[in-house]
Amino acid sequence: MADDMTMTPSRSDFEALLDESLGSRDFAEGTVVKGRVAAIEKDFAIIDVGLKTEGRIPVKEFGVDEAGKPTLKVGDTVEVFLERIENAMGEAVISRDKARREEAWTRLEGVFGAGQPVMGAIVGRVKGGFTVDLGGASAFLPGSQVDIRPVRDVGPLMGKEQPFAILKMDRPRGNIVVSRRAILEEARAEQRTELVSQLQEGEVREGVVKNITDYGAFVDLGGIDGLLHVTDMSWKRVSHPSQVLAVGDTVKVQIVKINPETQRISLGMKQLQSDPWDGVETKYPVGAKLTGRITNITDYGAFVELEPGVEGLVHVSEMSWTKKNVHPGKIVSTSQEVEVVVLDVDSSKRRVSLGLKQAMRNPWEQFLDDHPIGSTVEGEVKNATEFGLFIGLDNDIDGMVHLSDIDWNTPGEEAITRYAKGEMVKARVLDVDVEKERISLGIKQLGGDPLSGDTFRKNQVVTATVIEVTSGGLEVKFGSEDAPVTAFIRKSDLSRDRSEQRPERFAVGDRLDALVTNVDKAARRVSLSVKALEMAEDREAIEKFGSSDSGASLGDILGAALREKASNKE
Repeated sequence: MADDMTMTPSRSDFEALLDESLGSRDFAEGTVVKGRVAAIEKDFAIIDVGLKTEGRIPVKEFGVDEAGKPTLKVGDTVEVFLERIENAMGEAVISRDKARREEAWTRLEGVFGAGQPVMGAIVGRVKGGFTVDLGGASAFLPGSQVDIRPVRDVGPLMGKEQPFAILKMDRPRGNIVVSRRAILEEARAEQRTELVSQLQEGEVREGVVKNITDYGAFVDLGGIDGLLHVTDMSWKRVSHPSQVLAVGDTVKVQIVKINPETQRISLGMKQLQSDPWDGVETKYPVGAKLTGRITNITDYGAFVELEPGVEGLVHVSEMSWTKKNVHPGKIVSTSQEVEVVVLDVDSSKRRVSLGLKQAMRNPWEQFLDDHPIGSTVEGEVKNATEFGLFIGLDNDIDGMVHLSDIDWNTPGEEAITRYAKGEMVKARVLDVDVEKERISLGIKQLGGDPLSGDTFRKNQVVTATVIEVTSGGLEVKFGSEDAPVTAFIRKSDLSRDRSEQRPERFAVGDRLDALVTNVDKAARRVSLSVKALEMAEDREAIEKFGSSDSGASLGDILGAALREKASNKE
C-alpha cells in the first residue's frame, strides 16, 4: 500500500530540483569553472562541471609527459573555460586552452600593472615581427624590439625562455605587445651606471675602436662606449676620422668629460700630446715671413698649416693685391705650398691671421719705382666708363685717364668715343697713390698744353686748316700736329666783303690765314677772323704806302701791298 502511495515526481519537480542544484553554483558563459574528469574516451576527456550534461575536451589540451602519454587521469579536478552551457546536442561547450588563456591574461595583467617583466618564448614569425608565447597567451614582438641593434638571424632566440617587457595590453581585442629590447636596455643601463661610476675625468685608458662615423669614433672602454670626436683626435686638422683610426684599433685615450645625467663619455687623444699652441706668439711674431701648406679653402679665405696642429687663416681680402671679389679657390689650391706673413696672433682664441699678398711687393709701389711721375707708359684700354678710360698696366694693375685728361680742346664725353676696348694707347703718369691703390694718367699731357704761355696771342696771324664746313661758318684747326687747337670762324668773319662771306666756297682741307681776335685760356677758346685780318692788312698798307691824300688811289695802295706780300712769299 505504501508503494502505491508513493508518487512519481512531476516535471515541475525536476525543474525545481535542477534550479536548486544549479543555483548553488555560479555558472556564466565566458568564465573559467572547475570540473571533474568523469571519463576518458579515446582522445577526449569527459568533464563534469555540474551541469545537466558533461563537456568534451581533447586530451592533448592537458599536455603529455616526456613519453608522449597524457598526464590526465579520471577523477582529476581541472579548470576549463565555459563557452556555452548547452549546445544543439545538449552538451556543455568547454575548453582547456581558453581556460589557460584566461588564466594567463589575469596573471599578465597583474604583472603589467606592477611594471614587471614576464617570461616567454619566441615561437613564430609574422609580418613586422614575431609571436611570443607567454604561458598560455600569445603576444606580438615587433622586429624593432628584438634587440638593441638590428638582428640578422633570430634563429638562436627561437623557443628560448627569456624575459620580456609588456608594452601594451588590450584584453577585449586580445592584443599584447612585448619588447625584448627594453629588458636589454635596462640591463645595459644598470651595467653602464656601474661602469661609469668607476671612471674619472682626466683618467687615461685603453680602448678598442668599435665604430667610425663622419664626426668621430666610438671606443669600447670595457663594456661601455665613449665618443672620440674628430676634433679631439689630433691637434692638426682631420677631415675624416678614418684618416687616423680604423675599426679594431687599440688606442690610448683620456676621459675628457663624463655627463652624469646622460652618462655620455667624451674622449680625447690629442690631450695626451703637448699643445702646439703653447708659445705660439714667440714662434710666429707679427711680420714674420713663413712657408706653409694650404689645408682647407672656404668662401672667406684659406687655412694654412704652419706646423702640425697650428693653422692660420688668410682672409680673402689678404690674398691678392689685384684680384678683388674672387673666390680663394681661384687663387690657391689645397696642398699648395705658399709664403705668408704673420699679421696678428691671438693665442687665447687660438687664431693666427696671415697675409698672402704681404709676402709679395705692393705692385703700386713697384709701379711708382719703375714709372715715376711724368714718365710715359703704354697699355691696353680695359674699359671706358662715365669717369674716363681704364688702362691696363704692369702686374695686373690699372690706371685711369679722367675725361678731363683725354684731350685739351675736345670735351671728355666726346673725346672718349675715339677709343675702343683693346686699343693700345700711350699716357703720361700724373699721380700714384699707393695707399688708395690709384694711378692717374693723362693722354693730353703727352703733347703739352697748346694754350700755355704766349703760344697764341691776340692780333697774331695763324694759318688754319678747314676740318668742317657748316652753314654758320667753318670749324678749323691750327697750331702743332702734336697739340692742335680748334676754333670756329663765324660766317660774318669769313671776309670783309659780304658777297664773300659764304662758307660753301671753302672745302675740308683748305688752308686759310686768320687773325687771332681773342684768347680765353680759362674757357680754352681762341677766336679767329679772316675779316679782321683783311682789315688789319688794309690799315698796314695804307700806313706803309701812303694815304689817299698823297694822290694814290686805294687800289694802287692795296696793289702795291699785295705785290710786296707776293714777293716776300717767293
